Amino acid sequence: MSEIKLSKPAARALHLAAQEMLGPPRRRAAKADVLAAIRRMGMLQIDTISVVARSPYLVLWSRLGDYEPAWLDELLAEGALFEYWAHEACFLPIEHYGLYRHRMLDPEAMGWKYSSNWMRERAAEVQALLAHVRANGPVRSSDFERSDGKAGGWWEWKPEKRSLEVLFTAGELMIARRHNFQRIYDLAERVHPGWHDGLTPPLEEVRRTFVLQAVRALGLAKAAWIPDYHRTRRPHPDPAALADAGLLLRARVEGWDEPLYIHPDHAELAARAADGALRPSLTTLLSPFDPIVWDRRRALELFGFDYRLECYTPAEKRQYGYFTLPILRRGALVGRVDAKAHRKAGEFELRSIVLEPGMRLSERFVSDIAAAISRCAHWHGCPAVRISHTLPNELGAQLESKLCD
Repeated sequence: MSEIKLSKPAARALHLAAQEMLGPPRRRAAKADVLAAIRRMGMLQIDTISVVARSPYLVLWSRLGDYEPAWLDELLAEGALFEYWAHEACFLPIEHYGLYRHRMLDPEAMGWKYSSNWMRERAAEVQALLAHVRANGPVRSSDFERSDGKAGGWWEWKPEKRSLEVLFTAGELMIARRHNFQRIYDLAERVHPGWHDGLTPPLEEVRRTFVLQAVRALGLAKAAWIPDYHRTRRPHPDPAALADAGLLLRARVEGWDEPLYIHPDHAELAARAADGALRPSLTTLLSPFDPIVWDRRRALELFGFDYRLECYTPAEKRQYGYFTLPILRRGALVGRVDAKAHRKAGEFELRSIVLEPGMRLSERFVSDIAAAISRCAHWHGCPAVRISHTLPNELGAQLESKLCD
């Protein structure tokens, strides 16, 4: 197949189509759609910040519209999903377990996610904890009382929590389910009884599969974008060589010097994109941990959107807010919302809405943004919306008028 030539808007449309973010959902979501969405993305990143819905639930809402968040928890408990380190901590389709087994068998390569010193110096305690789980069944870290007098962030986890996490990273424990989003750990052989290490694919096959998965999930990819998706380590397979072997297609985007790659599964989509037949129509809010924006460099190159999550930045140094949600509108990232859901009060607070420079406040533009905010607020169980600050200033009054219609 000859090299596919795309404009930058067509490249964005292809990316969004691969992520099922081209247009609004055509029907009300069912439980199977949650699993299908995770399979399309390859993973669903986990984060615990809850000023709005926790990130994995919000990523799914952006794709599926209103759905039942409990379905995600049920799919984990039923064994259709498992948790492990992919891009970061993620929900993953259980059929991909073997792709991550090499990481479990070499946990010291996982950096801060695993402490060989802890496993060595606390070997007796770790083995006692493992024996406790084997004898008594699944545990939560909250099952163990704090005895060291400390309390705080992850760097001051109680000893049992640290031991549970290193055993999880080493693949000896898995997450059986979650309760109120708290992890419940059990022996890997009980959570995934059909697995044995004779099923582990060769490492070279895993590396190649990760490249193909990343390119398929992204719709199209520069070589430099690919390793970030699964946070793979060198050596990285050369996508040009995979294209030579017919496993990827080559593409060019107008104005970019380097080639891009497209998975053959998206050949028809790519042709439609090149013909201008993929027209993004979805307007929605994104989680900071959505695959569309989690790679800052890719978001800047593809959308011209310079995005940084500021929740880890001191308050006085934040430019946009604590947990800003990018606004996706009809194929463009047009701004960001710093939101907080006051669920008991039924109010969705928009602390700040800042649009990208040059956005024109047409009636259609404002209507699209207002409708997306209203849908998100109602999904959070917050029928009232309060706007504190907007940039440009006139956006606030226009949004309030639409939200009151």
